Amino acid sequence: MRRRGSALLTVLWVSAALSAVCFSLSTTVRGEAERVSTDLDSLRAYYLAQGAVEKGAIEMNWGRWYPDKPYPRGPGFADYEFLTGRAHVEFIPEMAKLDLNNISGDRWARLLGAMGVEPERAQSIAAGIVARKSGGQAITPFSAAPTFPGGAASFQEIEELLTVPGVTTELFYGTFVPNPELRPDEPRLFRRSGLVDCVSMFGSSGPVDARTADPAVLAAVGVPPEGVRALMEERSQRMLTDKALDALKPLLGPGAGNVTIDGHSIYTIRATARLKLADGKYSDVRRTVAAQVKFMPKDFDTWIHILRWYDFAEAARSNTGTMPWSN
Repeated sequence: MRRRGSALLTVLWVSAALSAVCFSLSTTVRGEAERVSTDLDSLRAYYLAQGAVEKGAIEMNWGRWYPDKPYPRGPGFADYEFLTGRAHVEFIPEMAKLDLNNISGDRWARLLGAMGVEPERAQSIAAGIVARKSGGQAITPFSAAPTFPGGAASFQEIEELLTVPGVTTELFYGTFVPNPELRPDEPRLFRRSGLVDCVSMFGSSGPVDARTADPAVLAAVGVPPEGVRALMEERSQRMLTDKALDALKPLLGPGAGNVTIDGHSIYTIRATARLKLADGKYSDVRRTVAAQVKFMPKDFDTWIHILRWYDFAEAARSNTGTMPWSN
């Protein structure tokens, strides 16, 4: 009886161990299958977003040539429906950003302050940028003197800002911070823009585009807080027009002469895509890509010239103030 009992106990223990192994294996397989499915959806959404960027660039080029056609012709956004999903496309002129190599010290201070940077740190960053362009070296709490200081040089790419002491990846790319005025229908976190949203190699050294400029950029060019709020409120309700901008100018203070409605010829076209599922709903997987595009005159061989392509781009809030497809 003892031998039979020991054998039965051994069988039970082996069965329990095999059951645990099988359960662990099934959980791993299921997890890997879901991961592969998510990766596949992300890849399909990537190509959907890429197609939306190309479609937006072509239609915008047509809109510049044929003003009587219903194509996008300037700053704003468009929603494209495809058989496999849909994409939210934003048309952001580089005129909505500041020219990295021609930003005065006062504008740097106002820009960084509007982005939530502490005054001491903002002064250090501004000093580091000025010193880099002049060939010197600013000694700040965020840096030490180099053994071999470099010569004066303008920025060639905005990513070079990451070499300036005090500029972190969160400040450059943007980050999420708690919502100070949380309401029941609003998210707990909201995205704070980064320097990549506010400065550009092809930005404006004068007036900025009022229709798409980031609030921090509007503050940098001298628009007071009440003017920024009024302008953002107008933009959230409808496409900003020259007439509406003129009506708002009394609220824009010293920045009234530094805002305009003009996108010029270089745009960032950013698309956020979601796939359509078999039940007609949309996947939770989003993929955002962007292209910096220069539109050329008709007598050029290539009418659309892509200056830079971003495989991974941050999805921004739409002109209505909410994320596309937030429901």
